[in-house]
Amino acid sequence: MFGGLATAPVNSPHLRKSGSRAVVSDFGDEVGNDVEEDFLQTEANGVKNSSTTMSTVDIMPSPVLLWRFKVLLFFIWGFICCKVGWDSVMRMSADLRDLFLYEAFLYYNPLLLVTMMVWLWGVNLWVFAQSNVNYVKIFDLDQDHLTHREVWKCATWMTIIVPTSMTAYLYLYSHGEVSLAASQPVLLYIAVAMILIFPFDIFYLSSRYYLLRTLWRIVLPLQAISFSDFFLADILTSMAKVFSDLERSVCRMVHRQVATIAWFEADSVCGSHSVAIPLVLVLPYLFRLFQCLRQYKDTREKTALFNALKYSTAVPVIFLSALKYHVLPGSWTNFYRPLWLLSSVLNSLYSFYWDITRDWDLSCFTRIFKFNRPHLCSYLFHGRRWVYVWVIGSNLILRCTWTYKLSAHLRHNYLTVFAITVLEMLRRFQWAFFRVENEWNKMNSKSNIQLSEKDNTNEEAKSLISNDHNV
Repeated sequence: MFGGLATAPVNSPHLRKSGSRAVVSDFGDEVGNDVEEDFLQTEANGVKNSSTTMSTVDIMPSPVLLWRFKVLLFFIWGFICCKVGWDSVMRMSADLRDLFLYEAFLYYNPLLLVTMMVWLWGVNLWVFAQSNVNYVKIFDLDQDHLTHREVWKCATWMTIIVPTSMTAYLYLYSHGEVSLAASQPVLLYIAVAMILIFPFDIFYLSSRYYLLRTLWRIVLPLQAISFSDFFLADILTSMAKVFSDLERSVCRMVHRQVATIAWFEADSVCGSHSVAIPLVLVLPYLFRLFQCLRQYKDTREKTALFNALKYSTAVPVIFLSALKYHVLPGSWTNFYRPLWLLSSVLNSLYSFYWDITRDWDLSCFTRIFKFNRPHLCSYLFHGRRWVYVWVIGSNLILRCTWTYKLSAHLRHNYLTVFAITVLEMLRRFQWAFFRVENEWNKMNSKSNIQLSEKDNTNEEAKSLISNDHNV
């Protein structure tokens, strides 16, 4: 009948979803046939398109296959670098080999350690994301901040570029191309500096400028100190040896001492007796000290002064150690060395105490050491005791070895100092977990207090309104 409802079988593709309007046909069978033909044509086109899509998908390799291929290329590249580097070192004479390796190590070990720190920071971000710790809110990051995957991508490129430049340096020097060899670390350092300050919207512009702004705020703490300011400044204190080696490397590049052993002399401008070495070592601690003083100026909290005192204890450790090159051997052994050891022990124990009680506020002390400050268990490790025992023990040991890596008179034991610097970065890596988690706990506590105060205010307002109505 004209204007009636069109009936369709239960399995008809024309049926709409439940709750939708009914399909009303104002035309006859002719229109219905046209609609059916259009649908069949559309269905045929859909099948054709799906088959085309399937064929395209079949051509593309799977993500797992691509990942395996990248890993294979990475191992092949690593093998080539190791093989070329080893053959280049073996071509040198035995008396020259150790001195040259020390110089090559000095140019590239700072960037290798920075690469390692980037890898570890990516692991930190991954754990924060898995543990529902809102690090974006804690560090006040932009919406286009780097995730752990992007951080790992940057670390991967750094892992490839730095050893490749070092391999080229060794190969060119061993084959007599001294000038080309000297250009390798120079070009690498220039490239790193240019990428950091590149003003165009590539290479994660917002994240690079966020880092540069934070570094500027650390160097000149003329504003209120944010969490990201002193968090990065604390990380820089663990990289003091990296900055010292960077200073010595740049000094040699400026004075054209790359790919030579003239700098090894004590009276050289960039030699081991340089006054700039302890000055650069102490800079991160001075930055952190000034931050604490600024924080005390803003908040008038005495805790900031005690924290400043902690960083001030690093100054005598560094400068007493550097005095070995400027005093008589008897004076160093009988007077300055005992003072250096005393200041080292004081700084290590003070820093250890501050890590546990202030930076981490570990609740394990309540159960293990019978302290009377109960607190929330760690979100990351769910209060497992062995984790706390490991963190406390390893932090104490590595805090005590910290003085060895900062000691200017021990800098020639470069492999040992490098190993201790790596351990110090691992200590800072695990420190970051508990420090960020503690800050997240504080933020949640403040939010809960504000919500409870708001609820109390609303209840008081409602009670006043009800009393007014009753009156």
